[in-house]
Formats: sequence, structure tokens, C-alpha cells
Amino acid sequence: MAGSHAGSPKSWLAVIVILVGFTLGGVALCLGPNWPLVWAGAGVIVVGGVIALIVDIFSDVIIDAPRVLGAEKVQRKS
Repeated sequence: MAGSHAGSPKSWLAVIVILVGFTLGGVALCLGPNWPLVWAGAGVIVVGGVIALIVDIFSDVIIDAPRVLGAEKVQRKS
């Protein structure tokens, strides 16, 4: 998938782990709050962040050339 805007599977793994941690923490806050589960979610987010650093998630970014839009004259009705 190199060169595409989809990202690599390794990067998506990191994103999914972070999303699972965020969801776990959010559900735990709604259930009480259940503080041990909130902190478990925070720990999962940290693990996802470490995975993101290990797989160098930012190397998946594709920099496109900037679009140049032609200047068009706008006709306004008076």
C-alpha cells in the first residue's frame, strides 16, 4: 500500500488499538464512572501510542502537490 492514501496495515493496527482504548475509557466513564476501567483504557491508549511510534505512523503521510485553482471572475447580479 505504499504510495496510497490508505496507510499501511501496521499504522491501522496502532489506530485501532488507540480507538479501542478510547472506547473502553468512554464506556467506563458512562458506567459509573468505573475508574479502574478508565485507567485501563488510558493504558491501552498509551500502548497504541507506543505501537504508533514503533511503526513510524507518520511515514505513511502522503504529501500531494498543492492544487492551483484558476481565478474566475464572478458575475454578480445587481
